[in-house]
Amino acid sequence: MAIRKAVYAGSWYPGDRDECEKQIRAFLAESRFTYDRGGRYVAGIVPHAGWFFSGDLACTVIGALRGDNDEPAPDVVVIFGMHLPPNVPPFITAEGQWGTPLGNIDIASDLAEKLTARHRFRIETPEKFTPDNTIELQMPFVKYFFDDARILTIGPPPGPAAVEIARTVIDGARELGLSIKIIGSSDLTHYGPNFGFTPAGSGRPAYEWVRDTNDRRVIDRMLAMDPDGVITEGLSHHSACCPGAAAAAIVAATALGARKAELAGYSSSYEKNPGNSFVGYTGVLFRA
Repeated sequence: MAIRKAVYAGSWYPGDRDECEKQIRAFLAESRFTYDRGGRYVAGIVPHAGWFFSGDLACTVIGALRGDNDEPAPDVVVIFGMHLPPNVPPFITAEGQWGTPLGNIDIASDLAEKLTARHRFRIETPEKFTPDNTIELQMPFVKYFFDDARILTIGPPPGPAAVEIARTVIDGARELGLSIKIIGSSDLTHYGPNFGFTPAGSGRPAYEWVRDTNDRRVIDRMLAMDPDGVITEGLSHHSACCPGAAAAAIVAATALGARKAELAGYSSSYEKNPGNSFVGYTGVLFRA
């Protein structure tokens, strides 16, 4: 079976099994981010910077999706991601395996077939694909927490297609009798001269504006489980780099019975590397 190579292993996150597992255990030992360990979570939104910057927050959310040992593991983990503008085709990897330092993950080709029968995708293959950190950086976490699960990875552009694709994912899983968990991957505001976005000046005041105003607006839409609002905020205020992915996760979570969204945490690359250019991150969990 063809394997999609882990492009960012050894740079954005550890490149071998032992170091990956060691780093994940270190993340789990931290108490920086918290969630209700008695909750049953069906979906989450995670950041996708290098693990040094946001791996702890992504690990917290994906670990919460696994739940305790009494909860059955899902058949498939669906990840929505990719940096896409509006009005482009959605992306999907429909067959083969994703490679990770912890082992390969089979792609849920049966569920992918349901999607490709109903929507026009740009189909990537393990041999021909666009390198993408938004999805790949979650893969070792998925393998660690959901060792036997298969994966389905989708890039939904911000717009009506994200909503329709998310609904088809849930419908397709039900038709196939598959249990699933959902992950939406999106960083928040990319601020500073490196990103051409400096409406609040520079330094600490700019960071505080991003944290308390610009990022807070889109986080509030996530917590309100408002997919259209997430897309509008993300596009209007440059506050989400993958608003379609976050919106799709909310739609899928709602279809899976989620009635409440909870903030697992907020952070920023500014905390690790203060400067005039930085990126915001959030973790959100959806409880059934």
